[in-house]
Amino acid sequence: MASHIVGYPRMGPKRELKFALESFWDKKSSAEDLQKVAADLRSSIWKQMSDAGIKYIPSNTFSYYDQVLDATSMLGAVPPRYGWNGGEIGFDTYFSMARGNASVPAMEMTKWFDTNYHFIVPELGPDVNFSYASHKAVDEYKEAKALGVNTVPVLIGPVSYLLLSKPAKGVEKTFSLLSLLPKILPIYKEVISDLKAAGASWIQFDEPTLVLDLDSHKLQAFTAAYDDLESTLSGLNVLIETYFADLTSEAYKTLIGLKGVTAYGLDLVRGAQTLDLVKSNFPKGKYLFAGVVDGRNIWANDLAASFSTLKELEAVVGKENLVVSTSCSLLHTAVDLVNETKLDDEIKSWLAFAAQKVVEVNALAKALAGQKDEAFFSANAAAQASRKSSPRVTNEAVQKAAAALKGSDHRRATNVSARLDAQQKKLNLPILPTTTIGSFPQTLELRRVRREFKANKISEDDYIKAIKEEIKKVVDLQEELDIDVLVHGEPEVKTIWLSTLVSSCLVLHSLLMDGCNLTDLDVSSHQSSTVMLAAPSQ
Repeated sequence: MASHIVGYPRMGPKRELKFALESFWDKKSSAEDLQKVAADLRSSIWKQMSDAGIKYIPSNTFSYYDQVLDATSMLGAVPPRYGWNGGEIGFDTYFSMARGNASVPAMEMTKWFDTNYHFIVPELGPDVNFSYASHKAVDEYKEAKALGVNTVPVLIGPVSYLLLSKPAKGVEKTFSLLSLLPKILPIYKEVISDLKAAGASWIQFDEPTLVLDLDSHKLQAFTAAYDDLESTLSGLNVLIETYFADLTSEAYKTLIGLKGVTAYGLDLVRGAQTLDLVKSNFPKGKYLFAGVVDGRNIWANDLAASFSTLKELEAVVGKENLVVSTSCSLLHTAVDLVNETKLDDEIKSWLAFAAQKVVEVNALAKALAGQKDEAFFSANAAAQASRKSSPRVTNEAVQKAAAALKGSDHRRATNVSARLDAQQKKLNLPILPTTTIGSFPQTLELRRVRREFKANKISEDDYIKAIKEEIKKVVDLQEELDIDVLVHGEPEVKTIWLSTLVSSCLVLHSLLMDGCNLTDLDVSSHQSSTVMLAAPSQ
């Protein structure tokens, strides 16, 4: 049975890391306290995967903040403004890069491809002096090994690291980040050598930028990098992991041509074309880590469909070289469905969080090995059928209405001028209206009320009363400042989420009934309404 997980959430099933970090940042706990929480989380994750039967368990996917920032620390690529003077990077420098401090701002944060995860963007230039400044990857491998778990250490691949970086302040925007490849590869070689010395038999390089639309120069950088690393990687099984999209034929050709590489991890949930490329041309004797369990959503996998795909791949790759995997890291899902105690059984049967996806991966691997759990597969099939047919998901009236739509239904009955007139008549806004983004600061008083409500020290009525008082303060302030479009400040949590959603829907309904079209409204400032309206479909 061959099964693999690309990565796993690090926050903890009850957000243990979040609370430990906040306590540490508020100076209410020590670095040792934070490290103890982190070690306990890592241990429980490794044990969970080991107990589930996962063969290839990742290490170094845990992070106190961000995996790209961890790579920046490993390479010693600390911007000068943080005053780092060399040596092993500690929490002070690490969290200053992530969050800034009293003197200097944090590094830029941007979206990790098209997910809602954000990473810390490396700031690089020709004068960066790279050095092996964080031994986290090796330390975590040794930590897992001491617990009896032989893991696959995971590193952000060298080319993806550079392609995800930006020129530092003062560096020409035209500076070629890939020109730094010869400077960072010696650090990678040191890390690889240390992992080999520690006993690692596999290593995983995440190279997700391979799914981007890359020109030949950038694709050649992958070839050059792994040519250079080949001798250092000798004796290791090397997995190159890609995810989030299809590979182009050129990128796929580059990938399977990399020297010293043993295995290829591919997203076969979002990669239908990649699946065709594998079927038409896969290197003999290489491993395919087939990402058939979706790592990006909270729905249970269609095990029958995944198993069918795997059987097709088995005929191409060979049973001994096929590994069942997730499409990407499970970082992008919730942690464990067991904590969702308020969901009814029907909806719960439709869901699979990270812990459940680990079980799905291994169930598929066992099925390939001839040990199919018929009861598990049958329950999954029933849940899939339930979700497809449930009136909670399928509304026959809506389906009929959608099927009856004609081309003319997509054309508006009124022109832009008429809609603008209707909007202005209703809203009576000035030429340049003022508003805010939506959220006001969470005051100490608000935080106190929220804590007391969560601890059952005050009633729900008292909580709602306090929230309404805060909303009134915010509205009064905006009226005093003569703001044109008012917001409520977003002080509430789940207890009044529904009432706020209903209010937002009523406002939007009123606008629509008065001839307003949402595509003509600038709703970017109405963040709370937009988010809440989107939430149920997510």
